[in-house]
Amino acid sequence: MKIALINGSPKVGNSSSRWLLSELKTFLVQKEQTTEIIEIEMHTPVVAEQDMEALCGAQVWVFACPLYVDGIPSHLLSCLIQLEQEKRRWQNRGSRSYGIVNCGFYEGIQAETALELFNNWCAKAEACWGGGLGVGGGGGLSQMPDTKNGQGPKAPIRSALLEMADQIVACGEMENMYQSVAFPRSFYKMAAQMGWRKMIKANGKKVKDLGARPESRICGWEK
Repeated sequence: MKIALINGSPKVGNSSSRWLLSELKTFLVQKEQTTEIIEIEMHTPVVAEQDMEALCGAQVWVFACPLYVDGIPSHLLSCLIQLEQEKRRWQNRGSRSYGIVNCGFYEGIQAETALELFNNWCAKAEACWGGGLGVGGGGGLSQMPDTKNGQGPKAPIRSALLEMADQIVACGEMENMYQSVAFPRSFYKMAAQMGWRKMIKANGKKVKDLGARPESRICGWEK
């Protein structure tokens, strides 16, 4: 069975989506049912022809992306539209799709609407939806240390990915899962605020600029 891991993050480099797919791949390669894993990068609004050909030969697609305003990134939406238009090329392969959506919110359930968008796309494209995983605390995954033996702040996420891997190799359908990092919510919020301050200073602004609001007059309308 050929499995396609699709990184739908707009970040080309280090991202939480990349980390999640990397962890999932680790679990998949341990399964005897897995024959081949291909990795597809979707950082732009267009699916490259070589990537389209590779996807057409895979029986399972796993999308991973960050949450953008309760939905999926616009460039990935454009790719999904293109895939839908080309569905005759891959539809007869029995493709089943899964989704992993990470969000900066602490609660993984915040990704529920985005996973439903993937589900709706499968229905429109006449594909099979296998279920998804919503990950809370995604903004800190790449900064948190890796630990072994099922411990550490990433442990609940790894456990969910292992369960997801079992369903993927069986081409099964699972209920959406929602997990958060094993890290106190108050500490996570504090770390996020420190991160925002550090980022805005690195970009030549001041901390007070974090509270800046758009101009009150837009196109002549009083806001």
